[in-house]
Amino acid sequence: MTTEQTFVIVGAGLAGAKAAQSLREEGFDGAIKLIGAEADLPYERPPLSKGYLLGRQERAKTYVHDEGWYAANAVEPLLGREVTEIDRAARRVETEGGGRIGYDRLLLVPGASPRRLDVPGSGLDGIHCLRTLQDAERLRDALREGGRVVVVGAGWIGLETAAAAREYGCEVTVVAPEAVPLQAVLGPEMGAFFAGVHRRHGVDLRLGRQVTGFLGDGRVRAVTTDDGGELPADVVIVGVGVRPNTGLAERAGLAVENGVLVDQGLRTDDPDVYAAGDVANAFTPLYGARIRVEHWANALNGGLAAGKAMLGREVVYDRPPYFFTDQYDVGMEFSGWFRPGGYDSLVVRGDLEAADFHAFWLAGGRVVAGMHVNRWDEGIAPAQELIRAGARVDPARLADPSVPLAEITKD
Repeated sequence: MTTEQTFVIVGAGLAGAKAAQSLREEGFDGAIKLIGAEADLPYERPPLSKGYLLGRQERAKTYVHDEGWYAANAVEPLLGREVTEIDRAARRVETEGGGRIGYDRLLLVPGASPRRLDVPGSGLDGIHCLRTLQDAERLRDALREGGRVVVVGAGWIGLETAAAAREYGCEVTVVAPEAVPLQAVLGPEMGAFFAGVHRRHGVDLRLGRQVTGFLGDGRVRAVTTDDGGELPADVVIVGVGVRPNTGLAERAGLAVENGVLVDQGLRTDDPDVYAAGDVANAFTPLYGARIRVEHWANALNGGLAAGKAMLGREVVYDRPPYFFTDQYDVGMEFSGWFRPGGYDSLVVRGDLEAADFHAFWLAGGRVVAGMHVNRWDEGIAPAQELIRAGARVDPARLADPSVPLAEITKD
């Protein structure tokens, strides 16, 4: 690769910043243009519902690289610019206002956007989504005022913001249509565990309920539900998932289905265009399936892999998905993947009541996912090794703390 080449990265988040880093580390000496719709330097999103939301982490600590890194590595951040079109024939992108930037290789990492609730009153003040630094700052200011908080959605964002609101001393109600929190990603057993965690900390869980609207005169004062309920609210947090930002790829004629379709090397059906992070629906050899992952580790590792792939390196991106959470006194790491209901047994190793355990999801006698809660000495690595081994395990040995996890697959 020569200095005559220009690589363009659309999306200045964690994946984009890590791709730029990877390009330089792998020896690319051409131009790198990092284009982002937000005005901030690339930052990490987990603190938005954790340390930054709670006021324990400074804004600068969320940044992927400090400002000087970009100049030192000849990476040009073009921030506060929306890319509106990709002209694949001319090999250029067009930005809002008529700007045009040519590329030799293009990486799409535009991330995802929060889903909105299309119900009456959804435009009232006091209703928050959480995706950007500014969102987190507005929500933090609101939570500091205390009062009654209604969280719509019992996924990771919903539960983490509910925990933060309780730490601020707010009264918290969580409304969600599922029978237990996190049912789609963890199944009913571990969903019930997290339900218990929140109930013990005073959260009112209204599960199996749909939100039908918001009431208020300019500002929200209540949330209505499909059982006729009316929940008083000074603050509402909507955390009902995200949609991948695929509009740019669709308009460019790239293959899109639940994200931008890419192969195991993060290549789209255009040999000069790549995609990674939240937006990429990637074929993952480890599972023999396409997976779109919306978590921090995928942006981190996918960005690094994409940089190598853009340089023509042989890349097989097949890491087991990974995510973590901190809620109250519960710290958790999870790794693996299964479709909803795609496991036939769950093995718990440790003390569920004391929130000190490993959990393993098995399908056909093989570990497809694992999680630990507050077991930082062992961490998540043993679960990842079992997933990669793909060997059948004895559930009784797996559940027995006297059998080292490293020996589970041995005869």
